Amino acid sequence: MAHRIFTVTTRGPGLTEMTRDVSRWVAEQGPDEALLTLQIQHTSASLLIQENADPEVQTDLQAFFHRLVPPTTDPTMAYLTHTYEGPDDMPGHIKAALLPTSLQIPVMAGRMALGTWQGIYLVEHRDRPHDRRVVALLR
Repeated sequence: MAHRIFTVTTRGPGLTEMTRDVSRWVAEQGPDEALLTLQIQHTSASLLIQENADPEVQTDLQAFFHRLVPPTTDPTMAYLTHTYEGPDDMPGHIKAALLPTSLQIPVMAGRMALGTWQGIYLVEHRDRPHDRRVVALLR
């Protein structure tokens, strides 16, 4: 069993791929078969397995979630009461409630069993850059 905390620096809202770093760490640990668990330690960011071939997928996902849950300055969000941390905070919590905050990925033959076009992403829901922590456990 091995564990590590990854720090992922985001540039604000959007998807930040972390596949390469996690894959390298898994390979260094050397298990032929295992289960990798990833969990983000924040309430306004998420983890996602998504296509990593076409960047338009990331752009469209970000646009969809912004449209689904706009900032509290949008009149449709006037019902929200948790607004003192900024107009992006409560929408960030809502998005994190809708998207996964943990992932489990099988490791087979020493590699993560991701599909050809799949990558691991940290999804930042806040408007400014953050350093986010993701706990990895390999068992």
